[in-house]
Amino acid sequence: MQTIGSPMLWGAFVAFVVVALLVDLVLMRHGGPHKVTFKEAAWWSVGWIGLALAFNAGLWWWVTQQSGAEIGNRIGLEFLTGYLVEKSLAVDNIFVFLMLFSYFAMPEEQRQRVLVIGVLGAIALRAILIFAGALLLAKFHWILYVFGVFLVVTGIKMLLAAGKAPDLDSNPLLKWMRSHLRLTDGYHGAAISIQRDGQRWYTPLFVVIVLIGVTDVIFAVDSIPAIFAITEDPFIVLTSNVFAVLGLRAMFFLLQGMADRFHLLPYGLALVLVFIGAKMLLIDVYKVPILVSLLGVAAIIGAAIALSLLRPAPAKSETKTGSTEV
Repeated sequence: MQTIGSPMLWGAFVAFVVVALLVDLVLMRHGGPHKVTFKEAAWWSVGWIGLALAFNAGLWWWVTQQSGAEIGNRIGLEFLTGYLVEKSLAVDNIFVFLMLFSYFAMPEEQRQRVLVIGVLGAIALRAILIFAGALLLAKFHWILYVFGVFLVVTGIKMLLAAGKAPDLDSNPLLKWMRSHLRLTDGYHGAAISIQRDGQRWYTPLFVVIVLIGVTDVIFAVDSIPAIFAITEDPFIVLTSNVFAVLGLRAMFFLLQGMADRFHLLPYGLALVLVFIGAKMLLIDVYKVPILVSLLGVAAIIGAAIALSLLRPAPAKSETKTGSTEV
């Protein structure tokens, strides 16, 4: 398993992430639970993107000094491409989070807490899956073809499902919780469970946290093969993933009022997965240059956003309101 990640680089990255998370948790929660404004979310989003680009520049400089300009340029482009892919796929996470929060009518003040849990869970899951994937690839090259087929199939399924409202009532996990757990009809502050008549009852907050955790697993399984199509270096894979996830909470509050404006983005994300999957399937026939991959992903996402703005979604005649009943 070849990697540019020396013990010093790994240590610097871990320290950087820990400090960034602490700053995020302390500053963004300053003053207690509150509704995050668009301006606040925008500044945080810019800050997270700036940190990722600064890390990319520092990584490029370090590798260039140690191994030369050619390898430095390659590593820099791999990180940037991986970050763009994972950042784009993270938008799909946000759409699911928005659906869950709306369906369960979650109070604005509690959304930050759930998003923190979601971000920490996503980081832990991706770290585990990345190292497992790297070990498999180091031993079995044919795993790349499995990943490629998985991405193409997933992308096609996303294309077919895009534009259709998901039916959360038919979710197997939600059905199981409704039939096996005692669930309250409403929220009880920040409590995930309460005692009532000597029995344990679970609040809608608990249900949302469980569903967010399952969502983290699903999207981690989708996104990890995508980044391995860009690079097989576990250091680049993990760092680009983590930086994409770190800004997830701020990006949620930035996009929560604009999700309908980007109604064609799911189609773009699906095409990205098909493009990356095809690239992986062709790896032993023709290795697509990293710069071409970067430009291809940027063009697909950019076109989806531009077309969404140029052709707004039809006005919805009826909107289902959220309910705290589970």
